[in-house]
Parts: sequence; structure tokens; C-alpha cells
Amino acid sequence: MENEHEKHMKRALELAEHGRGRTSPNPMVGAVITLGGERIAEGWHMKAGEPHAEINALRAAGGKAAGATMYVNLEPCSHHGRTPPCAPAVAAAGIARVVVGMTDPNPKVSGAGIEFLKNAGVETIVGVLEKDCLRLNEAFVKVMRTGLPFVTLKAAVTLDGKTASRFGDSKWISCEASREMVHRMRGEADAVAVGAGTLRADDPALNCRLPESEKIKDPLRAALDPELILSVDSKLARQASDGKTVVFTLEGAPADRAEALRRAGCRVIELPPDGAGMPDLRKAMLELAGMGVLSVLLEGGGTLNASMIEAGLVDRVAVFIAPKLLGGADAKTFFDGAGFPRAADSVKLSNMSATFVGDDILIQADVANDVLDETTH
Repeated sequence: MENEHEKHMKRALELAEHGRGRTSPNPMVGAVITLGGERIAEGWHMKAGEPHAEINALRAAGGKAAGATMYVNLEPCSHHGRTPPCAPAVAAAGIARVVVGMTDPNPKVSGAGIEFLKNAGVETIVGVLEKDCLRLNEAFVKVMRTGLPFVTLKAAVTLDGKTASRFGDSKWISCEASREMVHRMRGEADAVAVGAGTLRADDPALNCRLPESEKIKDPLRAALDPELILSVDSKLARQASDGKTVVFTLEGAPADRAEALRRAGCRVIELPPDGAGMPDLRKAMLELAGMGVLSVLLEGGGTLNASMIEAGLVDRVAVFIAPKLLGGADAKTFFDGAGFPRAADSVKLSNMSATFVGDDILIQADVANDVLDETTH
């Protein structure tokens, strides 16, 4: 049966969700203030650089905060960043008790906020709905603990597993409702990544094409392009003046092409090759994390997807399955490469869910990953 702490922590998590896609590189945080068991104020972190959830809740409470209890899904910070620390403000407001969902994995905080509150005489309870709190901020947790962003592999396939016909045609496998959801996923992600095959076949824009009233943002656009086939006339390069187009290529890539892309506004980063001749994918993901990217939506083809999975860089798959049969031994799939020699060697998935999206079914599942399992599941 749900207890009082869990009830208010659930509300804090609901409030935190309002910041999805808006708070990076910060986590999503919600705060609830109660007095005598009744909620008297709420707040959430709306955008990076703006006041944190605790401050917004304290402002809403006004002079009623003294002697109250605050529920917050993440440990209040105790260090100066783009905004002042929250833990001192919570104590100064006279909050008597703070109930925390999870400690902050950021080494700059990591228990220091809780310690500050305790030393200030504030009763502190930690670990209420901890798994739910970890799950909400799984991307932030992963970056803090591994230096790598949380990667979701997105694909749209027919019932027989094809992403395009043998001639490369893929418009449209998924239904309109699924395509709209993908644009919502783009708006929530910090970056969208594709490979050279997708650049060549589709000339993608990788922007969020929802109505302005529903749009969160356009994500950073990342291309894994070993030979620099990306043209300055491509949609990615033509958008590059906004500073959000990044091209990862191999060391020694044609200097004239790299310079032309840089003049167009692209950030071109040369990386050593991995075993498959791609720019080192792990280094590419580390570079993205260094740019403040917590989450990546991978919209690659079968080759890039296979390389990312084999490198252990994919955390979740989101596959839209359309009620269609395309056939063709040479038709494209979303996971190519050499494959595994035995079924027993296959990639294991967990926490699978299925949701109808228009005429399609969206299957989402987590990729078995020791680091991720320890930190967020």
C-alpha cells in the first residue's frame, strides 16, 4: 500500500517530467512542499540556467515553508553552478524535513547536499521510490557514472523486419501517428545520430517537425561519416549555421571537404578508426557527452546500428512495427553486421513494453548492459 512519502514523491516525479527535453545537461527535478500532510507548494526545474525545482517550490510556498516537509526526487545541490546551491536555501527557509528520492550521481554533489542539510538540523530521509527516480533521470545518471550518453536506437520496420525495400524505398513504412511520435522523441533527445548510409539515401534534416506550440527544441544533429560524403548542399549542412551540426569522420579525411563543411558551420571532428573502419564510436559518444548531450536518438541504418550495439553503446531499442510485409532477401533491416553465430549469443533485451501507435505497434526494451543495470534498473 502506498504510504505518505511515496504519494508525495510520485507527485514530485510527475512535476519533474515537465522538464523532459528542456533541462539538459541538468537532470529533471520536481519538488513538493507539505505541511500537516497537505501540499502547500510545488515546483520543477523548467530549463537549464533557470532556478531549480526546490527554489521554485520555496517561492511558491512563501512564508509557509517554515516547519514544512519538502519532497524532491534528487538530492538538493550544495555547489555553485549556473545557479546558487539549493541545500542552503532549503535550510534557510526553515524546512524541517527533506525526503529525497535518490542521491545525486554528480561527483560535485554526491551526498554533500544531504550532509549539509543534516548538519543544518534538517531531518533527511533518502531512497523513497529510488528506482523510479533513477529511471526518470537514467540519461543523467549514465553520463555522470560512465561519461557516455544514454542511446536509444529507433527503427521503423515491417512485420517481416524490413526497414526499406531492396531498392531502398522506405516512405512510408510507419504510419503518420508513429512519425509524429518520432518527432516528439527528437524534441526530447539532446542529439540525433545517423551514419553515412542514411546520409546518402535520405539526406535527412533530423529536426523536430511538430507544430511550434508542441515543439520542445531541435536536437543537435550528429553524423558518423567516415569518408565525408556529406555535401555542403545537404540539409544537415544548410542548417549548420545554428551551431548544432556535428560530423564525426576518420583521421586524415579529405581536408578540402572538411574545410568546406566547417565554413558551412559544421563542427567536424576527426577520430581514429574502430575495428569496423568507422570513426571510433565510443570516442564519438564521449565527445557528445562533453558537449552537454545526455541522450542520443540513434536513427542509423543496419550497419551503424550493428556497430553501436556491438560496441555496447546502445541502452534501449524503440522499434515501430507496421502491419505490412515487404519481403526481399536483399531488403534492408535495422541490425546488420556479421550477426551472432548462435541464438544463445544474441543481444538480450529486458523491460519490454508494447504500445499501439496508430496502426503500428511500438516495442521498447532495454539492452542488457552491466553498467546500466547497476545504475538505473
